[in-house]
Amino acid sequence: MGFLIALHTLAAVIWVGGMFFAYVALRPAAVQVLEPAQRAALWGATLARFFLWVWIAVVVLLLSGFATLGLYFDGLASAGWHVHAMVTLGAVMMLLFLHVWFAPYRRLKQALANQDIPEAGRRIGQIRKFVLANLVLGIVVVLIASGGRYIFLG
Repeated sequence: MGFLIALHTLAAVIWVGGMFFAYVALRPAAVQVLEPAQRAALWGATLARFFLWVWIAVVVLLLSGFATLGLYFDGLASAGWHVHAMVTLGAVMMLLFLHVWFAPYRRLKQALANQDIPEAGRRIGQIRKFVLANLVLGIVVVLIASGGRYIFLG
């Protein structure tokens, strides 16, 4: 069980930590020092690399999470409220990521291929909003996962 939880935690750290870094460090720095065309190219290259890791994290989170539930619990039936919350919020996060991947990110790649910088900027703005939503959800999930079972002991 320890290995599955460690793997699960690592995948969550990669995903949530990546969003935190992108939102609070990379984005403000890019706005400060790069012109719009350079920012668009930077975000295109950055998201291509990061989203590969998000896909890996999603697969690892699903496999390790459901393996833990199946092997060490009686599924969700015997899991505490914190596990139910983690599964629910994690599913919402994954759905938001799928939307970003198949809609604004796909359109961002098209805009960059066509060198349509204003359109690329609009798509980056859309993605930024979804990343913020997922970042907030991710932080809540981390707090619940790390301390949830201790919040309500009775």
